[in-house]
Amino acid sequence: MLSVLRIAAALMFLLYGTMKILAFPAGIPPDGLTAPLFTQVWVGGMLELVGGVLLLLGLFTRPTAFILSGEMAVAYFQFHFPTQFWPVLNGGATAALYCWVWLYFSSAGAGPWSLDALRRK
Repeated sequence: MLSVLRIAAALMFLLYGTMKILAFPAGIPPDGLTAPLFTQVWVGGMLELVGGVLLLLGLFTRPTAFILSGEMAVAYFQFHFPTQFWPVLNGGATAALYCWVWLYFSSAGAGPWSLDALRRK
């Protein structure tokens, strides 16, 4: 189940990166464009795209998950928390949840269905 959770969470997380960098399945609201190069949103999108792929494959899971956990903490405290205390009211529940999920994977590892597990053999 550890691998299943990692794969499912990575697939959903990866979509945030593809939206910001590739405008797939849609671009960034409201205009549907991609993030301007080398902006903070672009850097976050690249972390989500590359990190999402690495987590999906279960490759370098622990360091990748640690970095992405930090990215989600920054996203929450920089963009969501200042507007309202409660995550359900400030729109930051997803960022907060991903922060804790990736922190868990940075400790637990990728699970048996991963390239990390194959590398250990």
